[in-house]
Amino acid sequence: MRRLFPVPLPSPSASASPSSPCASEDRTWELAELAEAYAYPEAAGSGGRAWLRANMVSSLDGAAHHDGRSQPLSSAADMRVFGTLRGLADAVVVGAETVRQEGYRPARAREAFAARRAALGQGPAPVIAIVSAGLDLDFTLPLFREPLVPTIVLTGADAPADRVAAARAAGADVLVAGEGRRVDPARVPEVLAARGLTRLLTEGGPRLLGQFAAAGVLDELCLTLAPLVAGGTADRIVSGPGMPVPKRFVLASLLEEGGFLFSRYHRI
Repeated sequence: MRRLFPVPLPSPSASASPSSPCASEDRTWELAELAEAYAYPEAAGSGGRAWLRANMVSSLDGAAHHDGRSQPLSSAADMRVFGTLRGLADAVVVGAETVRQEGYRPARAREAFAARRAALGQGPAPVIAIVSAGLDLDFTLPLFREPLVPTIVLTGADAPADRVAAARAAGADVLVAGEGRRVDPARVPEVLAARGLTRLLTEGGPRLLGQFAAAGVLDELCLTLAPLVAGGTADRIVSGPGMPVPKRFVLASLLEEGGFLFSRYHRI
């Protein structure tokens, strides 16, 4: 992996020793280096405010998945970045459809991030927080029965009572983030922040990401561009309500490995 942007300035030691590794060299990065590269900004948690980061992958022709799953567009480097982003997050926010399509399981504790998480007061693994209006979920899955930390379900105030009861019986923590049966995407970050979960990562799907973007609560987009052409009619990474004016983001960093580009954009 090598850094393309921002271009690192050579250090005096690097200039004195041409063989010294630097961030622009094409080499395998340690997880600690990736963790530094993707560290949440100080704004995350400042004043109780959440920072919502998205992680998505896209083919060259704009497909967010192939045959309904994102894995065919991924790579070993993409999975390292995926694992790093999870290792840094307080909570992973995901839509119910993505849970069903991708076969979500509980996040696991990773020794490589244990010290960093402990220093920040985080639990051993990120919470999985599912956004679901109807709670059409299989509560017998390990995601509910076997998590290190209880799974959260975010739903509306008038969600089906029997489904709420089933979620709680399975050990899930049900939080209200909207009126009626609708989940208000603008309320999701603040509801999680009230639980002390301020470093948020959403892995989609495209419809949920579109709702967050339209609501103006998406702070950062981490986008992997895969050197693949998928064809077909797959969704884009963002699919949702139109915006009167496109949201403006600025490039924060760009990494490359094996033709895959790993970009980070911050909302202006």
